[in-house]
Amino acid sequence: MKLITAIIKPFKLEDVRETLSEGGIDGLTISEVKGFGRQKGHTELYRGAEYSVDFLPKVKIEICVNDDLVERTVAAIADTARTGKIGDGKIFVTNVEECIRIRTGETGTSAI
Repeated sequence: MKLITAIIKPFKLEDVRETLSEGGIDGLTISEVKGFGRQKGHTELYRGAEYSVDFLPKVKIEICVNDDLVERTVAAIADTARTGKIGDGKIFVTNVEECIRIRTGETGTSAI
């Protein structure tokens, strides 16, 4: 089992969700987060005053999948979230040692 964590631009969330749903991925967790990478934020003008926005709004998607779905899931996220501009985000893949469904007590891949 793998945990796929993707940080993407907020306006790409619905497109990514639809693509994953079409690919058979049923469950995912979404968090609204803020951060920056190479973008280093930007400056904005508000009522004549310029101010710096260091942390940009992003969306974090977390999906736990069986090993055989990892490549397909990562490709779907990357292809759908890509705009070709700086700040498109990152995808992290980490090992999951155990998964437990609280309601039924199922463990392992059947709990996903």
